Amino acid sequence: MENIVILSILLLLGIVLVRTLLLPLRLAAKIAVHSGCGFLCLWILNTVSGYTGIFLPINAVTAVIAGFLGLPGIGLIALLEMVA
Repeated sequence: MENIVILSILLLLGIVLVRTLLLPLRLAAKIAVHSGCGFLCLWILNTVSGYTGIFLPINAVTAVIAGFLGLPGIGLIALLEMVA
């Protein structure tokens, strides 16, 4: 009976440890996916810039902003480009 209790406690501690270690990996994956989508949106916008006249730089900061804020983020980047 004591062995079952000890194994149960060790199993619970193992589950908590694994979930704690996976949390930063999930966050990093979420940031990577959002940044990739932001990069793709900026690339598409720059591809059609001959028609629109809007050219936005693509770098890590602009990709993250566009990825997390979406269309308002792209508008913010465009506004900053016009002001600067």
